[in-house]
Amino acid sequence: MGENYNDKKIAVVGAGGVGGYMAAMLAANYPQVSLVARGERRKAIDEKGIILHSDYHGEVAARPMQVVESAAELTPQDYIFICVKNYSLEDVCATLGSCVNDGTVIVPVMNGADPGERVRALVPAGLVVDSLIYIVAFAGEDYSIIHQGGFADIRIGIQNASKEEAEKVQETYELLLGAGIDCKKAEDIEREIWRKYILNCAYNVETAYYMNTIGELRSDSVKAEEYESLVQEAYLVAKAKGIHVTQEHVEAIIHRFYFELAEDATSSLQRDIRDGKRAELETFGGYLVREAKRLGIEVPVSERMYEELKRRQQF
Repeated sequence: MGENYNDKKIAVVGAGGVGGYMAAMLAANYPQVSLVARGERRKAIDEKGIILHSDYHGEVAARPMQVVESAAELTPQDYIFICVKNYSLEDVCATLGSCVNDGTVIVPVMNGADPGERVRALVPAGLVVDSLIYIVAFAGEDYSIIHQGGFADIRIGIQNASKEEAEKVQETYELLLGAGIDCKKAEDIEREIWRKYILNCAYNVETAYYMNTIGELRSDSVKAEEYESLVQEAYLVAKAKGIHVTQEHVEAIIHRFYFELAEDATSSLQRDIRDGKRAELETFGGYLVREAKRLGIEVPVSERMYEELKRRQQF
C-alpha cells in the first residue's frame, strides 16, 4: 500500500511527542517527508534524524527529507500534519500560505475539541480532515521520542463528508496505514473527538488541580467523586452542542478512571504547570467553561478548578 504514496509531499509541523512519533513513522516509510522544528530540537534532528523509542514499534530511526524552522519555507504539500500545542495553532496557520493549495490535506493531530474548526477558519485553501490520537509520547532531553504503552491509535474523518471528502479521508487512511500507524476511519468524528475530550476535561484538569497521580485521586473518595462530576459536566456540554455521545460513553470513561489508568499516571497539563511551562489550560478548562456559559449549562466543579488553575498560571 505504502509505495503508492512515495511521490506524495508530506509535512509534519511540530516535533514533540505526537509530532515526533508521526514524523518518525512517516519518514521511515516515505521519502518526501519534511519536518518543521525549531532551535536546538531542529539541530538535533538535523544531526541524528528522528529517534523513536517505542514500546509498541521498537526502535525507529528516520531521516526526514528536510528539517525547516517554519512551514513558510515549504513548497506546496500533499499532506500536512499539525502536531503543536493549541496555543500555537494560530501562529502555525499564519505560516502555511506557501505550502497549502486546493489539493492539500491538512490533519490537525492535537488536543481539544475544536482544532479542525479553527484551522478551517484560518486557512482558506486545502481540505481539513479531523483527527484525534490515543498515545503516550513525549520528547526526551536529547529530543528523541519516548513512546510508552502498547498502543498508538489515530482516528480520522470529516463530519457529514461529501463523496470527494470521503475519498480524501480514505487516501489519508491508506497513507497512515502505509507508514505502520494504526488508524481507523470514524463516520462520526465529532463524537470520537468529544469522547476523548470529555475524558481529558477530567483527567488533565483534576490531576493538575491537585497535583496528584490518578492513583492518588481515586484513593480519595471526595476527589474521585469530583472526577465523576467533571466527566458528567463535560458530557452535558457535549449533549447541548448536539454531539452524539451517550451515557454509556460516560460510564466507560469513569470505568477507565477506576480500573484502567495506571496508578502513577500524570497528565500533560499537570506536568506543564508543575514545571512552570505554558500549559493547555484554555484547551482543557477554558473552552469547556465558555461553551457551558454560552449554552446555559451549569458546570460548577469545572469552573472552580479552571479559575484556580488560571490564577496559578498568571506569571
